[in-house]
Amino acid sequence: MSSDNQPLALVVVGNATVEGRLRSILKNQGWNTETCGDGDKAVDEFVNLRPKLVFLSLDIPSMDGHLAALEMRESDYDARIVFVSSRQRMTTARNAAYSAGAVAVLETPLTQSVFDENWDSMMGEIPPAPGLADLDELYPESDEPELPPLPMPPIMPAMPEAVVMPDIQPEVPEPIKKPKKKGKWLKRILVLLILAGSGAVIAHYFDMIDLTEYLPMLEEYLP
Repeated sequence: MSSDNQPLALVVVGNATVEGRLRSILKNQGWNTETCGDGDKAVDEFVNLRPKLVFLSLDIPSMDGHLAALEMRESDYDARIVFVSSRQRMTTARNAAYSAGAVAVLETPLTQSVFDENWDSMMGEIPPAPGLADLDELYPESDEPELPPLPMPPIMPAMPEAVVMPDIQPEVPEPIKKPKKKGKWLKRILVLLILAGSGAVIAHYFDMIDLTEYLPMLEEYLP
């Protein structure tokens, strides 16, 4: 049988010795193998390669085997999964196998006889996976606490509209009018009264009254 026609198995055990033993046994069974040492990447490889058989260990980096098995079953309910465990962790492995609906649990160290004893079970009917119902509760997407929302910047109050002041022209005080001098007019009135008096001119000629200083003023007002 050509390698293109051989069934494919995905081996994710995180142990070089166990991985090598599985590759050797599967080769004797006529299978091709792909290996992966990371649980998270193993799920992606399963989706891309769609292997007919998956060998998983519980203690693998980034994602434990139980969660990886559940995610594979969630992606493809017909995923055929086998758990590989040491004797000390067999109870935990059997519980994970029941939760994820694995077809078998193999105890290390692996031998051809162990494969032969479990081969019919590995290639038989795929059990249901009751753990899928509690997948989100058993393994939440993130254990990190949610960060509080970032504070929003304060809203600046709207600027008040500019108040247009009325165009008020300043009052200019009226110039103060200086009072007219009355001295000159009083003198003129006095001259007229004297001249109007009867006999004022005659009195001047007889040196009774001296009108000399008033003559220029009289000449100004006489025609």
